[in-house]
Amino acid sequence: MAQRNKVTLLKVVLIIFAIMAIVYGVGFFIVPGIWVNLSGGNPVVFGWLRWPGGVIIALGIGALMVVRKPEKQGIFVFTSALGTLLAGLGLLYCWVMNEYSGSTMFIAVPTVINLVLSGFLWWGRGRAKGII
Repeated sequence: MAQRNKVTLLKVVLIIFAIMAIVYGVGFFIVPGIWVNLSGGNPVVFGWLRWPGGVIIALGIGALMVVRKPEKQGIFVFTSALGTLLAGLGLLYCWVMNEYSGSTMFIAVPTVINLVLSGFLWWGRGRAKGII
């Protein structure tokens, strides 16, 4: 029972991470033009959005697999926590330095989501340390 309680936070955060990753990944992979047009940003070659979309989808699916069996999956959780932290910091830098030309919502929302998710992933990882 105590072991299950230690993993509950991590499982919830991984589910949120998976949903976010799959939604953004599918958007980048299947309909990158819609994302670019909605953001109002400068046009880009869609290949630059499609390939990371595939990687992001794979991470989301991996997170769902870890939710089902979190034992010995610390490396995946660490990688996800680090990835969301670096993505959030990269977006924050881009936002602060005015490198982004589109709508503020399209950089503010993913920046906050990534940084908050990273914090919760690190926290959940710490709580489930003996299990993952």
